[in-house]
Amino acid sequence: MTPLLLVGHGTRDEAGVAEFGRFVERLRTRLPVDVAGGFIELSAPPLTDAVASLYGAGHRRVAAVPLVLVAAGHAKGDMPAALTRERQRHPGLTYSYGRPLGPHPTLLRLLEERLDAVLDPAERADTAVLLVGRGSSDPDANAEVCKAARLLWEGRGLAMVETAFVSLAWPSVPEGLERCRRLGAARIVVLPYFLFPGVLPDRVASEARAFEGAEVRCAEVIGDCDGLADLVVERYEETLHGDIRMNCDACVYRIAMPGFEDRVGAPQQPHHHPDDPSHVHAH
Repeated sequence: MTPLLLVGHGTRDEAGVAEFGRFVERLRTRLPVDVAGGFIELSAPPLTDAVASLYGAGHRRVAAVPLVLVAAGHAKGDMPAALTRERQRHPGLTYSYGRPLGPHPTLLRLLEERLDAVLDPAERADTAVLLVGRGSSDPDANAEVCKAARLLWEGRGLAMVETAFVSLAWPSVPEGLERCRRLGAARIVVLPYFLFPGVLPDRVASEARAFEGAEVRCAEVIGDCDGLADLVVERYEETLHGDIRMNCDACVYRIAMPGFEDRVGAPQQPHHHPDDPSHVHAH
């Protein structure tokens, strides 16, 4: 039976690494197949060790699911490149590659649960939600966060759902909070669009606490939970049956987006991954 390989980006935050490990264990109890997980950079266990464990157990085909919310550079380039290197290291190894997790109704439900943990439903009508993503140099990835924000807004009785990013894209968290304030929100809930704890979610919370001029509450990240496991199992099954319907209509590698025309048809150049000694390009 085809094993599940969870591909994470990695974090220097120990709590985030531990949460990833617990999530891998949760999936091991859910699926009747071998499950392994690893990171492409920043923290252990490295992806190469996870692949080696499955290969050593006799597996020659794996279903790889990227644990990312949007299809930015890591999902489009770095993770496939890392998996290609593993094929070169392990004769006979093949893999199917799944699509990112969001936006998805399950994620919207989990975000709503995190919102409800800090906001009484009776307060929704005069509350703004600021959905904060990681931020990317890929406009398609940033647009996916905006799409998730709009889907979260629809039908839930919230005053508004605005979008901000903690790095590489705008508006920043302080700018997003100020926009909500100027639009007249009585209170603002900062909702991190992140899977697990880490350096960037901590930065989001810190910037939210530092904002003055409005009541600001900060919700938790999605985290290790059954709902997230349900979604990963769905993505795993997609890879097995070939039903991967990634929307590439706005991908900068396929169409000439203003300001990104030079990326059309460009080869992928993954950046340096310290845990993979075969890759020597500098940042």
